[in-house]
Amino acid sequence: MRSIWKGSIAFGLVNVPVKVYSATESHDISLHQVHEKDGGRIRYQRRCEICGEVVDYDNIDKSYDDGEQTVVLTDEDMDSLPVEKNREIDVVEFVPTEQVDPIMFERAYYLEPDSKSTKSYVLLRKTLEKTERTAIVHFTLRQKSRLAALRVRGDALMLQTLLWDDEVREADFPSLEESVKISAKELDMAASLVESFSSDFDPSQFTDDYQEQLRQLVEAKLEKGEGFSTEETFGETDDDDEGGNVIDLMEALRRSVEKNRGKKGSKTSDADNPVKKKAKSKPKKKATAKKSA
Repeated sequence: MRSIWKGSIAFGLVNVPVKVYSATESHDISLHQVHEKDGGRIRYQRRCEICGEVVDYDNIDKSYDDGEQTVVLTDEDMDSLPVEKNREIDVVEFVPTEQVDPIMFERAYYLEPDSKSTKSYVLLRKTLEKTERTAIVHFTLRQKSRLAALRVRGDALMLQTLLWDDEVREADFPSLEESVKISAKELDMAASLVESFSSDFDPSQFTDDYQEQLRQLVEAKLEKGEGFSTEETFGETDDDDEGGNVIDLMEALRRSVEKNRGKKGSKTSDADNPVKKKAKSKPKKKATAKKSA
């Protein structure tokens, strides 16, 4: 695997240098569209709807459409936005793991220690396991602020980006509890049926039948000689150590605990909390389908 980001986990005065790797990948077979007559590749063009010209990427800006008006955002406009380049994964709080609703989970990343000393990494992992807690963190990836859950998977720390609160829709349909009556006997029978299917989850026992059969179909057509030259029909187609020496681990832990004890009883203001600040700046509203930018 190849790391996509390097930084460090910061909580209190403890600093854990890490490398970030994508934890998942798609196994779907990539398919192209071709002309049924001669097998030529179908390609899409970026064509302006006003003048009809094909436009190069260099001459393309972004825009936002609110349904009635469109606002064009130039490269200069985008460059004027504050871009966070912080290389720290800041721990905001540690919460009980069961309180993080899986509906909020997005992309998953593995964290590998990026230091000759892995003690702080192992200590954090073991602490999360022992306390059954998940760290809610705030960090920047690809110039965007992210909210994420820092949790344990096996012997590794995992970073899983989270949706913001206003990106999760509510189940906005009438409750069925009042209109449907379930008898105790029906509930017992249903529970017995569930019990008959009960097992421990083993993901390796499940396969993507569609992709497997698609792969077999492709291989069979190639064996029959139904393939043709792609070139003829489609055309041309160091590790720097970051983080350095950190404060002695035990001393950092001791000073962090003392610092938090001194703050006991006082609450952090929303203005000092990047996560709460973001949530506060965007009033909650009913979820609607997003408009493409």
